[in-house]
Amino acid sequence: MAIHKSAIVDPSANIDPAADIGPGAVIESGVTIEARVKIMAYASICRGTHIGEGTQVHMGAVIGHVPQDLSYKGQETFTKIGKNTVIREYVTIHRGSEEGSATVVGDNNMLMVQCHLGHNSVTGDNVIIANSALLAGHVEVGRGTFISGNVVFHQFCRIGEYVMIGGFTGVNKDVPPYMTVRGPSTVRGVNLVGLRRGGFSREAIKEINEAYSIFFRSGLNTSDALVKIKETLNSPEAAEFARFIENSKRGICKYRYDKEEYFE
Repeated sequence: MAIHKSAIVDPSANIDPAADIGPGAVIESGVTIEARVKIMAYASICRGTHIGEGTQVHMGAVIGHVPQDLSYKGQETFTKIGKNTVIREYVTIHRGSEEGSATVVGDNNMLMVQCHLGHNSVTGDNVIIANSALLAGHVEVGRGTFISGNVVFHQFCRIGEYVMIGGFTGVNKDVPPYMTVRGPSTVRGVNLVGLRRGGFSREAIKEINEAYSIFFRSGLNTSDALVKIKETLNSPEAAEFARFIENSKRGICKYRYDKEEYFE
């Protein structure tokens, strides 16, 4: 284990011998750091944080600090970071706010410079969040999703798996899986690039396209569209699309297609 002499490490921290702690880093009480984790210069790992094997935390990042929630009064809460995740410079991730709760980051994530994950947010595996994107408290992000730079999310929003969010977008509604969103909470189509990169079969992509067309472009209301999707489509992906919408509490992002934006 390499711990720089200028690092400040609480004696109660559980640090694997194969981890690396850089100069000026702060490791508080109740922290667990697994093998091959690299904590770089002046990063702060706050109490109740668990960092999985092979994760990198770059300079100046703050992981597991107290939530920006007026209801928080010092309850014991946690931050859980998965394996092989990259957390770049000055990222901030706040721990949960309710007693015993946690903010959770999955495996193989890339969190770019200055993005923020609020208390009790949850990201799945293989998520990429670009520079300065901001997730408010309780936001959920599905696996394989790509969030572009300077995107902002309202609290309690849910983002399905394999979604693509365009830059400078504001999101205050739920985003169904496999969609692209650009502009204020606006679905623009199916995330074909992400689906192909994710190894989805042609049959699965075809059914996702059909589910998207039924829900957003057929003119059916939500209930009738979901019935039609269930009656006519058989893939797990179509079922996940319908299930996500059925479970939405905030409502689903609206749909808009502007021809001139694609055929200039």
